[in-house]
Amino acid sequence: MIREIRPALSLVVLFTIALGFIIPGIFTQVAQTVFPFQAGGSLIMQKGRPVASGIIGQNFTGPAWFNPRPSALMGTDAKGNAVATPYDDSESGASNLAPTSATLLAAIKSRIASWHKTYGAGSVPADAVTSSGSGVDPDISLANALAQAPVVANARHLPVEDVVALVNRIATQPALGFIGTTNVNVVQLNLALAEMK
Repeated sequence: MIREIRPALSLVVLFTIALGFIIPGIFTQVAQTVFPFQAGGSLIMQKGRPVASGIIGQNFTGPAWFNPRPSALMGTDAKGNAVATPYDDSESGASNLAPTSATLLAAIKSRIASWHKTYGAGSVPADAVTSSGSGVDPDISLANALAQAPVVANARHLPVEDVVALVNRIATQPALGFIGTTNVNVVQLNLALAEMK
């Protein structure tokens, strides 16, 4: 019986070493060499210290900051009640509400009213009132960022032109010039905004 089991055990050990250690190690080394920023967690550094990740949003609020997309993430408190946990990087997910859901429509109407109260009349960018699929998306559309720029500039006592120039500098163009849309990473934008005098 040991003679029959030995080849199977040898293959288990061999494949565990090869597929569990050697090949992942090779892929990790290649990724760290070819894509060091992404393989390192897309960390944004300031003064030699990591302050954020470029792929995980943060919950900035108030007129002095550019606000990210709404986050649909929900957690529970000590009593087991559902509570909002926006941009909690320990979880990820969408609301899973259907487009015809009364709860979703009420939330969007509330967000639109809040948008108009903060940013004035006019059209509201769709990404300003709808959450992303992951709940931690750090990007907003260029239109959303430009619509927020005058209010942010006013709250910080900065020239609107300077804030708009910052938005345009941080904006990233579609991949290959046509895949996706022009967007702005809110984390990078607000960190750059904090450094403006």
